[in-house]
Amino acid sequence: MKATKTSDKSTKAAEKYDGFTDEERGAMKDRAAELKSATRRGAKADEEATVLAKIAEMPEADRVLAERVHALVKANAPELAPRLWYGMPAYTRDGKVLCFFQNSAKFKSRYATLGFNDVANLDDGTMWPTAYALTELTAAAEARIGALLRKAVS
Repeated sequence: MKATKTSDKSTKAAEKYDGFTDEERGAMKDRAAELKSATRRGAKADEEATVLAKIAEMPEADRVLAERVHALVKANAPELAPRLWYGMPAYTRDGKVLCFFQNSAKFKSRYATLGFNDVANLDDGTMWPTAYALTELTAAAEARIGALLRKAVS
């Protein structure tokens, strides 16, 4: 029997790709822990305290943004319920994630993100943004986020 010879190119490509990144694996583990924890304690435990604790763990620049986003959600869309989603602060309506904050350290990106899922009422023609990069929250940016949140829950 002859051994099959593989090219150096395909071997190197296989060595480079390891599936998910460490950050992606971490997010999946966070989500599994969230589901397990929710099952144990019941769905209506104090999710806001859990979200605030996760925010408090973030590096300072992300933490400041996340705290402001949390306050903006509470002020502009108080009907949304906070909870963790893949280890990120998220805000739900009827159990479905409407929007979320992804800190820059989560996936080693250069900016934090405020994202909206398909249950957000942001439709505008045939194309519209569903995620926004956040580097700092000026008064104008906060006003824009407030308007987006009010539209998303309308």
